[in-house]
Amino acid sequence: MKRQIITIIGRPNVGKSTLFNRIIRKREAITDNLPGVTRDRNYAESEWSGVPFTLIDTGGYLPDSQEVIHQAVLTQVHGAIDEADVIVFLVDAKDGLTNIDQEIAHLLIRSNKPVLVAVNKIDSINDELKLPEFYQLGIGEPFPVSAISGRNLGDFLDKLIDLLPRKTPQPVPETASDSLIKLAIVGKPNVGKSSFINAILGVEKHIVTDIPGTTRDAIDTPFKHYGQDFVLIDTAGIRRRSRITEDIEYYSIIRSFDSIRRCDVAVVIMDAVEGLTDQDKRIIEEVIKRKKGIILAVNKWDLVDKDTKTAQHYEKNIFDELRGEKFIPVIFISALKKQRLFRTIELVKSVCEERKKRIQTRELNRFLEQIVSANSPPDFGKHPVKINYCTQVKTAPPVFTFFTNFPEGIKANYKKYIENKLREQYGFFGVPLTLVIKRK
Repeated sequence: MKRQIITIIGRPNVGKSTLFNRIIRKREAITDNLPGVTRDRNYAESEWSGVPFTLIDTGGYLPDSQEVIHQAVLTQVHGAIDEADVIVFLVDAKDGLTNIDQEIAHLLIRSNKPVLVAVNKIDSINDELKLPEFYQLGIGEPFPVSAISGRNLGDFLDKLIDLLPRKTPQPVPETASDSLIKLAIVGKPNVGKSSFINAILGVEKHIVTDIPGTTRDAIDTPFKHYGQDFVLIDTAGIRRRSRITEDIEYYSIIRSFDSIRRCDVAVVIMDAVEGLTDQDKRIIEEVIKRKKGIILAVNKWDLVDKDTKTAQHYEKNIFDELRGEKFIPVIFISALKKQRLFRTIELVKSVCEERKKRIQTRELNRFLEQIVSANSPPDFGKHPVKINYCTQVKTAPPVFTFFTNFPEGIKANYKKYIENKLREQYGFFGVPLTLVIKRK
């Protein structure tokens, strides 16, 4: 059965993200006392009293602002209202009823959706004296809550669940968890990550502006491509730590690295005009360190003057900068022109399959015998080093264990030799490998 959707809306800084986190029982949305922290719609799965639902956190509603970012947030809020089965209209008891609250109320009345007015920051029974003025909104009885402490939350959720329309369960095909591909989209701010996602999904799911750092939360979005189920994770742009001037941006970076941790494959998006920067390399290093599948997507390729060899030279320069990490697939895209975006998704599927690849032990040991015969490891002091046996002990990510008489004698350059030969023989394109050396 498709989960029903509950959307939280309200003006900036009334506690929407705090309530969102309280309901889902973890810190999913970034919260701060700076207005406008949440910009995109943020989705999470939750349940109450056995009733599952999808909860949406939205940006602060500022109808009269002419700023580009606020206009984009406004579009997101309207989209979230359209998606909703029930709307939580959050207001602030400490500020009292405002003109913006009344404008939002008129919008919600016109939507004809079930609405529960939640009056936040009711931290004690004395604060409930502030409830009556919110009857003026004309959307039923206001409900007192405290998002920060959880006061009245259980009763609030009981009432909220009662408002959900009763739907007849529809049988849906189950997707095996191991067939689902978790895909993270990562990169510096303003390289086109949200534009990439919007083009893939075919909807303006995420805000796109030319203001760096527009996306701050990591947002999971399910989609299907030619029968393959994906969860697509859009992440806040990652900046160098020296450029972080707000706590909020610091936490965005933490979420971005968390998205890398949770994914199967990461598409690292870089700017073709700017070229590979130190920060791009830092992000690539993080993906490799986490042993995730990796693809480097060079965005804004439509803005580059090129001839028949431009891509070849550009790719060579990338690998020179990356010091030989040639296992990373490079694809040249334009999110704006929608060039090679679905080819990127096909590449993601291929990398994911490579990540799951398993080589039989018998085959691996034949391979080991060949490469050691061609180039045996150097002696360790006066002792000859012998690699007796190897086996693949894990997939997704692939881990290979090699047994030797002197593990300390297998130096980094010889491990790199083994890795390169593994890739020549078996592929593992786009997949970091782990080689473990143990004493026999």
